[in-house]
Formats: sequence, C-alpha cells, structure tokens
Amino acid sequence: MQIESWDDIRVALAVARTGTVSGAAADLGVHHATVIRRIDALESALRARLFQRHTRGYALTEAGRTLLDAAGAADERFAQMAAQIAGAGERIEGELVVTSLPELVDLVMPRLIALMARHPDLRLTYATDARLFRLGAGEAHVAIRGGAEPTEPDYVVRAMGRMGHVMYAAASYLDRHGPVDDPRDHRFALPGPEARGAPYMRWLQDRIGPENILVTANEATAREAVIRAGLAVGALPDSLARGLLPALSLPEWDSNLWLVTHVDLHRTPKVQAALAALRDG
Repeated sequence: MQIESWDDIRVALAVARTGTVSGAAADLGVHHATVIRRIDALESALRARLFQRHTRGYALTEAGRTLLDAAGAADERFAQMAAQIAGAGERIEGELVVTSLPELVDLVMPRLIALMARHPDLRLTYATDARLFRLGAGEAHVAIRGGAEPTEPDYVVRAMGRMGHVMYAAASYLDRHGPVDDPRDHRFALPGPEARGAPYMRWLQDRIGPENILVTANEATAREAVIRAGLAVGALPDSLARGLLPALSLPEWDSNLWLVTHVDLHRTPKVQAALAALRDG
C-alpha cells in the first residue's frame, strides 16, 4: 500500500482543519471538485474511510484522525525545514571561495579580512592561481581576473578597478648595473609560464633572451630572495618590496580587473557581500 502524492494528504489536512470541502478548496486555491477527487483517491489508496460525510461537512473517522495526526506533524516539520532553508539562504555564512591572481594579495586580502570581521561565520578559501577556475562547475564563488573583460556565457562581470605592475631591484643591483633603460643589459627573476599573460611578461617577451632570465619561480618569496640579494630585477607585490627600489614601471603594464561570478550564485547574500567588499574596499 503506497500513497502516490503528498498533495492528497495536504488536501485531507485542509478538509480536516476547515471541516468542509468548500473551505479546503478556498484555502488551497483549487476547485471543490479537485478536493473531492483527491479525498476519494486517498481513501481508495488506503482502503479506509477517512471522513464521515454529512450535510454540515466532513468529520474525521478514527482512521482519519490516525492519518491526520501523523500528517499534521510531518507538515509542521516540512514548514520548519523550509523556514530554516530560507533563513540560511539569507545569512552570510559558510564557505566562500575566492580566486585571484597571485600578485593581487595586497589588494584583496585586507578587503576579505574586513568582510570576515563583519561576518564571523564565513570560512574563506583564497586560491591564488593564474588558471581560470570554472565557476559554472562550482570551483569558486567569486573570481578576480585581469586583462580583457571575460565573456563566458552565464557569467556576471563587474569592473573592480585597474592594477599596475612594478619591477623592483635592490640598491646594490642598481649601483652595479645602472637603471633599467634597456632590459637586454639586465637579469630578471620572473614567474613561470602560468604568468605569461601578465602585461610586463608580454612586454619582456620580445625584449630579452634566455640569457637575461636568472631565475624562474612560481613563488613570489623565492623571487624576492633573489632580488634582495642584488642578483636580478623582478615584479613583486608591494608587501614583499619593502626596502627595495622601483626599477621599472610602464603605463602600458596597467590592466583592468574584473569581478566574475556565475549567474546562479550572483544574487546570493554571501556572494553579494563578497562583491561589495572587493569592489568598494
């Protein structure tokens, strides 16, 4: 024996609460014939009479009270569950995955720290990777990208600002080698192939040869150590460049930054809070 539809039980609950077919139909927004048909179908499925019909309305039988006591409790639990789910959707909590270019940590982290201070139930995963995370596959909630405006379908894109790049050197390096007027006269500490799209990397591509590249390292701290030792010039985040000297920076190295989200998650409170923090600082 199996009840095919929870809607049949909801109709029976409505009849039990109002005492009449017309009252149940009005509460449910359906025709009274639909109420009668569903009650009949439910009684047929259970092989039991749930209501006594009389001129004043419908009265529960003993079998009807047994069913409706259990169904009423289940209906209340469903309502509580729906309220909890709806409330959770409005709260700013849980996991937040933000992906960004490695060199943006100085710009991005203070903003995310302020966001977490305002919403202590957030749990942040901050992934610095040059690869493009697939937002549609759920790999991240928010992606920060540089360069041309992303055009992937189902992505919501907002401008975040512009980013410049600076190549730094130790004073001892500049004393020995002079200013970086011609890059072919200098040696560089550069990131790996994952950063080949960075504006300064594209600029260097046709201006230096393999002999000019002293170190290739994904880790910015590894490049920093080489630069501080006075062995090379290289781009670094500002937080790693304290005590070093700006050696080269060009306006053409500036690039646009974009905040990217997937349309399915863009309007959620958690993502909206993250976007506001990242955009407004």
